[in-house]
Amino acid sequence: MESKTLEVDVNQGVATVWMNRPELHNAFNPELIEALTQTFRQLDQQSDVRVMVLAGRGKSFSAGADLAWMKQAGQASESENFADAMKLALMMRTLAEMNKPTVARVQGAALGGGMGLASACDICIASEQALFATSEVKFGIIPAAISPYVIRAIGERHACRYFQTAELISAHKAVELGLVHEVVAADSLDECVAGMVKSLQRGGPQSQAAAKDLIRAVASRPVTDEIVRDTAQRIARLRATPEAREGLDAFLAKRPPQWLPKG
Repeated sequence: MESKTLEVDVNQGVATVWMNRPELHNAFNPELIEALTQTFRQLDQQSDVRVMVLAGRGKSFSAGADLAWMKQAGQASESENFADAMKLALMMRTLAEMNKPTVARVQGAALGGGMGLASACDICIASEQALFATSEVKFGIIPAAISPYVIRAIGERHACRYFQTAELISAHKAVELGLVHEVVAADSLDECVAGMVKSLQRGGPQSQAAAKDLIRAVASRPVTDEIVRDTAQRIARLRATPEAREGLDAFLAKRPPQWLPKG
């Protein structure tokens, strides 16, 4: 699962995935994209992993596409560029559709595809030094592969501005836009991430996966008879599961549920 561009640390149910190209600000190249895709898939299948934290070594979270790779793409055919773009789009979708909770730990620049990764994670926690941007138009391209996740995070109206201006977005402004959930001092970033992870571990793993699926099914849709029936069916299916019974029994007995990590 690990490669030269990626490190994975699993500890007490938490998988921390470190992008490891600090000298290039964790910019994407084909190897990193493939490693991330495979890692997201594998971690989603691991029963010993409850939460995934996505992070970057060095000063930056991720500066987006590697400029050397972009230069090569400029010399490639449309069909070759399509194949590359599909790999990036698949990586983003794999992250966004993981069943397990995902947290982005953003300590510095999250530009282009880096902002896409932060948007595709369920939760984004940033240091005060973090900077975001959809910077693609500066290079004569568009934030295509990341657009579903960035637009979901900040909305169409804000996307109309930032997709075209490529302005830098401060961490505090990113909170206002809905991209970032918490902003903390740099020396408090890991503590804040750990606290969020602890909160996530209190939830049942099956119910959290179902909650993510529920959001995808309901978001931006009108309340119709079909939606009402679907939501009722979803809760009905879960109420009789062993996880639901364990959660209720633990609450009534005033004890931790069995899915909480030991120690």
